[in-house]
Amino acid sequence: MNRRLSPQDRLLDNLNVAGMEDMPTPDDVKERLPLDEQAAATVLRGRTTLCEILDRRDPRLFVVVGPCSIHDPKAALEYAGRLQALAREVEDTLFLVMRVYFEKPRTSTGWKGFINDPHMDDTFRIDEGMTRARELLLALAHMGLPAGSEALDPKWRAGSPRRSASRTGPTATWRWR
Repeated sequence: MNRRLSPQDRLLDNLNVAGMEDMPTPDDVKERLPLDEQAAATVLRGRTTLCEILDRRDPRLFVVVGPCSIHDPKAALEYAGRLQALAREVEDTLFLVMRVYFEKPRTSTGWKGFINDPHMDDTFRIDEGMTRARELLLALAHMGLPAGSEALDPKWRAGSPRRSASRTGPTATWRWR
């Protein structure tokens, strides 16, 4: 929209906005990073197992373990490798799900999370954060490790194009709300 601004509007309109960049749509992100059969099988297997545990058809306990939030995908993958080895050791009694949180909505000061600021430098490249979050979830699924995340943005309606879960899902085994 190319509209002429009055002198007063120029003083008020987008006063603190340095620039605007388009966000990739959920479909754009999913097309660029599709959920292939191998990753989908991990997610489905994890969801099925969790349902069986919650319905008490599977006697194991499920345990969600992992960092407070993801800030370094390389470190997260290293952690995932160790967790996967542990998961194999305890699989008769426990079903391990890696906690993979990308946002820090309850943080009032400081870093707001990987999706909002993936470089941890206040550049707020949310477009990159969304894409890199999905890349990590796909990598974990390719490893065969179930991942649990948190679905946030409760003030936006379900399916809103701004929701991170609409760009990363359905790559997680479990989402907390």
